[in-house]
Amino acid sequence: FVPWERKNEMKRQFSLLMGQKNALWWDLPAQESLELNRAIYGIDRARFRQVVGGLSELLEVTDKMNVMVRELSLGERMKMELISALIHEPRVLFLDEPTIGLDVVSQKRVREFLRVYSQEHKIVTMLTSHYMQDIEELCQRVIIIDHGKIFFDGPLEAIIDRFSGAKIVSLTFEETAARDFSAFGEVIEQTPLSVQLKVPRAQVTETARQLLDNCNVIDINVQELPVEEVIRQLFGERTTLNNAVAAELAAAV
Repeated sequence: FVPWERKNEMKRQFSLLMGQKNALWWDLPAQESLELNRAIYGIDRARFRQVVGGLSELLEVTDKMNVMVRELSLGERMKMELISALIHEPRVLFLDEPTIGLDVVSQKRVREFLRVYSQEHKIVTMLTSHYMQDIEELCQRVIIIDHGKIFFDGPLEAIIDRFSGAKIVSLTFEETAARDFSAFGEVIEQTPLSVQLKVPRAQVTETARQLLDNCNVIDINVQELPVEEVIRQLFGERTTLNNAVAAELAAAV
């Protein structure tokens, strides 16, 4: 295909699902809305029934196909929107905030469906989302855009390796440990029998050794910072740096 020719055969290889915009007709049953899409894409009826039947079974909405779209729950509507986006079997699926507004259970089911479908059908999925859980569970490659410019492009794990300067050390004690742990790192949370610390990566081994030597520790756990926290810190630092540079330039002028 030549992209700028925008031929129909090329355009049908793509599909877009927007979490905040409905593609289905509000006052029609979901099945009839999907039938309209079948006609638009010129899909063979037998193939249409096969695809819709398979998708509705995977998404557990077979019994909702003849319900008015406006009477469906938000999670059910999003599942129907997914079916609508996939009935013509696109090769590239664009997702814009696909889990926005959904409850935790529905979010999990939608993410699981997207992960399995992408793997089984070998399609390319491009996701934009502010929900880090969506990104962590669905994305192998991550692109971070800052003020219109690509700031990072690579594996999700590389974000933590490259930009996280700390790890979380969690300890559980055998008996009450009423002491100040701030000398070991930033105290995130502390109870009489536990403490959670944010420790610089280079100091984790030594800090853990000191804690084990000085406290009655029965359990210790070292974790990476959540991706969301790493990105929040990253952009916070960049904003501070940009503001400082702007202030210096203004002073120079």
